[in-house]
Amino acid sequence: MAKDKTAKRAAASVGHLLHRAAQRALDLYAAEAGPGAVTQRQHAVLAAVAEKEGAAQADLVAATGVDRSTLADMVARMIDKGLLARERSALDARANAVRLTDAGREALDSIGPKTAAADAALLGLLPKGKREALLEALEILAAGEPMAKKVKAPKPEKVKGEKADKKKKKKDKLPKAA
Repeated sequence: MAKDKTAKRAAASVGHLLHRAAQRALDLYAAEAGPGAVTQRQHAVLAAVAEKEGAAQADLVAATGVDRSTLADMVARMIDKGLLARERSALDARANAVRLTDAGREALDSIGPKTAAADAALLGLLPKGKREALLEALEILAAGEPMAKKVKAPKPEKVKGEKADKKKKKKDKLPKAA
């Protein structure tokens, strides 16, 4: 049995398995969200803008993980749909500050429960004991940096002679042979 699992895993790369899992997540999201809803990536952008209203597009790149040129295209399309508004930043004339419109806030509010339901359906495919581990692993992979290893607390040092003292006390307690 163990050999069969190993052979199956060797046949599919980690990247391919992640891709298939992402496809499953997209399918569940699409089923929950319904036609015409914002996409998962648009939801991520809307949520990032809501969290940091007036953020520069560069800040949104960092918050969402969407590359700069793709994010710029997404923001432009979301502006055309009336979900976002963009203006020059008061702090930096070279940067664009992005904010939610009323329609963007409404879209974010309406998709939130559907996103949560899709996430719950996806996690529901796993045994309860593995869900948290998956989320932690995905956070590490998304960050692109290994987490700091847990350092074990050092064992208390024994004082020289302590071991000898214990042995002596033990000997003293033993009855002497006649």
